[in-house]
Amino acid sequence: MKKVERKPNRLKGYNYSQAGLYFVTICTADSIEYFGKVENHQMILNQYGNIAHEYWLLIPEHYGLVQIDDFVVMPNHIHGIIIIEGLEAVPNETEQCSVATDKNYGLLSKIVKSYKDVVSKAIRRRLNDQEFAWQRSFCDHIIRNETALSNIRDYIRNNPLKRHLDRERANELSR
Repeated sequence: MKKVERKPNRLKGYNYSQAGLYFVTICTADSIEYFGKVENHQMILNQYGNIAHEYWLLIPEHYGLVQIDDFVVMPNHIHGIIIIEGLEAVPNETEQCSVATDKNYGLLSKIVKSYKDVVSKAIRRRLNDQEFAWQRSFCDHIIRNETALSNIRDYIRNNPLKRHLDRERANELSR
């Protein structure tokens, strides 16, 4: 059987441990809507969504010089901005992992991997759901200027408002 090669998700040669702002999207496996629903253009989190929200807020406590900016937990994905504030940004003393030396698997990937792991474990433990799963990897965009940052913040803030448009578009395409 021939092995299928996956397209790399990260920008080749870019150091994802360096200072910068990164827009990430993390999706559930098979786009299952675990985290709640959008009603009246607002995201209503359920128990799963509350766990995802809770642990997103804790990211800065586990990594030195890492902050979070705007984010939203949607029914089947999370959009968020992660800020790495300096080249020396490494996990703090309570974090047991070390930053990988491979430039395409840097601190950003470590943060997302740890986040996905801790959310999965919490859901399995608190909600007794052994089926919960994330989609492999994540999408990222390196935010390079204030205009891009402003546009991405608007996109995140308005994501629940636009949810019905995504559903309508998907319904039209499936006809």
